[in-house]
Amino acid sequence: MKRQVRVLGIDDSPFTFESKKALLVGVVARLPMYVEGIMRTDCDVDGSDANDAIADMVLRSRYREQLKVIMIDGVAVGGFNVVDIDRLHRETGIPCATVTRSLPDYDSMEKALRAHFPDWQQRLEVIRRHPLYRVGGRRSLYAAASGISIDDLEMIIKESTVIGSLPEPLRIAHLISSAMVRGESHGRA
Repeated sequence: MKRQVRVLGIDDSPFTFESKKALLVGVVARLPMYVEGIMRTDCDVDGSDANDAIADMVLRSRYREQLKVIMIDGVAVGGFNVVDIDRLHRETGIPCATVTRSLPDYDSMEKALRAHFPDWQQRLEVIRRHPLYRVGGRRSLYAAASGISIDDLEMIIKESTVIGSLPEPLRIAHLISSAMVRGESHGRA
C-alpha cells in the first residue's frame, strides 16, 4: 500500500436515549498522522439512517477522491443505528471498516435488538455479517472490512496509531465529537 494515504475516521458523539440525534464527526488524516480536514453530519439515535448520513457526508466532501479507507468506531453509531459497511463501500466506492477495542457480546446485542426494534433481525444480520479479526500488537483491536484486505487494513491501523491502540483519525474524531456535545472532550480516546 502506498505511503501517506488518506483515511477518514468517524465516531459518534455522546448522547442520551432521550436525544433524537447523534453527531457524527469525521477526521481526514494523511498518514502517518497529518490532519487535513474535519467533517460532520448527524443521524437518528437508534434510527436506520447512518449509512445515508455517512455516504452523503463523504460524497459531498472535497476529500472524497483521495480517501483510501473509511474507518468507523464500531458497527453502530447513535445507539443501534447500524452501519452496513458493504453498502457504504458500494455507495461511496471507498473501502470501509469497523474498528472496536473488544469483541462484542452478540447475545446481549440480540436481546436488546429483539426488545426494542421490529427490524431486529436485519440489524443483527448486518452486525454479524463480517467476522472480526484481531489486528495490532500488544494492545490489539478487532476489525471488519469491506473492499480492503484485513492485511492492508492492519497496515493502515498500525501506521495511524501513535499511542495506545486506537488509530489517530478515530481518536481525534472521538475527542472532537465529545467536545462539541459536552463542551470539553471526555471519555476514553
